[in-house]
Amino acid sequence: MRIVRLITGLVVILLAGWIIVGEQMSGASANAVVNARVSTVRADVAGTLSLPDRALGSLVTEGEAMASIDDPLVDSVRLDDLRMELDFSEADVERASALIAETRAIREDLLDRTELYRKERLADLRTRLQHARTRLDMLEDGGSPDAEAQQLAEGFDTDSARVQFEPLRTDLALNHARERVEVLEIAVRAAEQDVFLGDGYNDSPNAEQRAVELESVLAGHEADFANAEARLAAIERRVRQEEVRVSRFGGGDIAAPVNGRYWEVLQADGVTVQRGDPILRLVDCDSTFVTLSVTERVYNSLRIGQSASFRMLGDGQVFEATVARLAGSGAETIYRNIAIAPSQRHLERYDVAILVPALNDHPELGCAVGRTGRAFFDGRPLDGLRGLLN
Repeated sequence: MRIVRLITGLVVILLAGWIIVGEQMSGASANAVVNARVSTVRADVAGTLSLPDRALGSLVTEGEAMASIDDPLVDSVRLDDLRMELDFSEADVERASALIAETRAIREDLLDRTELYRKERLADLRTRLQHARTRLDMLEDGGSPDAEAQQLAEGFDTDSARVQFEPLRTDLALNHARERVEVLEIAVRAAEQDVFLGDGYNDSPNAEQRAVELESVLAGHEADFANAEARLAAIERRVRQEEVRVSRFGGGDIAAPVNGRYWEVLQADGVTVQRGDPILRLVDCDSTFVTLSVTERVYNSLRIGQSASFRMLGDGQVFEATVARLAGSGAETIYRNIAIAPSQRHLERYDVAILVPALNDHPELGCAVGRTGRAFFDGRPLDGLRGLLN
């Protein structure tokens, strides 16, 4: 029985020693801190800063208004000039439109007069042709007059009783009547095709000629109207752009660029800031990771992408992790835009960063920047027990 107790005690001692040595000799970090990138919010315009009361560390969402800037002295001279040009352009468009409407009205009136002239002129020619044919028929039916009739015809010679330039001799009158019929027939055929003969050297009435001239004038007015509209559209675009610029430089709300926490205030409420001045800093909760330091022996055994585990102090839950960065010793510069700066002791060791995806999705620990824990890179004797406890 004594031997059994001795053997049992020896086994317990060996097992305890194996656990202690295994736990201590496994690759682990001396310290590990939940960290994240810091986003600096800057003034986009110059003006007076207004910062609402907000507790440090409070959560903010992307797009949420964090502050506002007002600049009552924003330069709007260019906008005023563009608005004046816009008024001038609108007046040019209205003037060109009025000229087009007036020219079209005049042209329509001339075309109506032309149509009326054509109608009445054709009626006139047809009437004259009808009477000319009647006179020709009368002359052809009467035959050649005797001497007494010829003397009577000569005695009847008055301007009111005959057609202009109509000869008094019967034979000549007959020939002249035939000529007039043929000439009037030609004039009627031409008039039916909108060509008027015998009205001077022009083949169309004066109203139609003027209407044709107005077509080119109307085309010029329409070109001016199109040019005025194009210029108006260009100025309207420039006015909108300038209004955006004046509105932007006149101030407005400053939105949070990330989902995170209110981390640091760099300006006081009510101060005058210039464009580009830093106003406050936010912790980017969507970019959390864990920074830690290890010994040289452990550091040299690590590789990018190597699996690891992370356990936060005060919480028994273990999270799967992946080695993301091996920065070595004295890696102070890489912490310039990181929320938690390293200690001097940390810088004397070898810097490592690991990604913990499950930690980012945790409802309570997802943005627990500043919380500490430990990271492990090798298996340990009690991992099975920890798995059962978790």
